[in-house]
This record gives sequence, structure tokens and C-alpha cells, in this order.
Amino acid sequence: MKVIGAGFGRTGPTSLKAALEKLGFGPCYHMTEVFAHPAHEAVCSAAGRGEPADLEAVLEGYVSTLDWPACTLYEELMERHPEAKVLLSVRDPERWYRSTRGTTYELTVVLDSSPTVRLISGLITLLTYGGFARSRAACRTT
Repeated sequence: MKVIGAGFGRTGPTSLKAALEKLGFGPCYHMTEVFAHPAHEAVCSAAGRGEPADLEAVLEGYVSTLDWPACTLYEELMERHPEAKVLLSVRDPERWYRSTRGTTYELTVVLDSSPTVRLISGLITLLTYGGFARSRAACRTT
């Protein structure tokens, strides 16, 4: 692992993924990889809960990470890959909150209990925001 993305989703990770891959830091593990490989959801969720999980098997072959779930696990990834650079992407907090509420959070309301929703509501909502994704204050202080 050469680059670990510590910035949350909705801070430009899709554009950063394209840039990293163009600069030779690909393939990049991004939330879209979980959608493409539903079996990754259980491993990523277990890792996020601090349970034994073969995160290295999920990330095998990837050179960089961005977006969820890796941004929630960046400290563990830093320990496993101390030589990696850490990239923190940020966004104006109020604009970020509105964007997250209108996309990531809305998916948990609209969709059923698919692996994608379990990842969003479990790893993102519970572990990243302590279960308070509806709370502007909780999201902004995370």
C-alpha cells in the first residue's frame, strides 16, 4: 500500500481515485469496490468493529485506498503500512454535511437491507458517526 486515504466520502474521493490511478498509484480501493465485490462488506464491517478480519486479502493488489470503508480504518492501515503516505481530503463542513445527507444517508433510507446498505448503515453511520448520522453536530465533530 502506497497511499491511504483518510478523508471521508463526499470530499472528492472519486476525482482523487482517477488522479491517483493516472499517476501510477492504482488500482485504488474505493467504496465502489465494495459494490462490485459484495463479499468485501462483511470483512470491512468486521474490521471496522475491531473484530478479526482479513483486510489484507480484500486489499490485495490495490496500491491505494480512498473513501469508505478505508477512511474509517485508516489508523489500522497506517499500522500495517507505515511506509504509506496518508492523504486527507477535506471539504467545507456545511457543504459536506448537506452533500452527505442528500446522498450517503439517503441510501440507507431508500434501499432495503442489501450489503451496500448494511455497509453504509453499519460501518459509516454507526462506526464513523457513532450512530448519529442525522445529527449535524455529531457528523461535524467526527
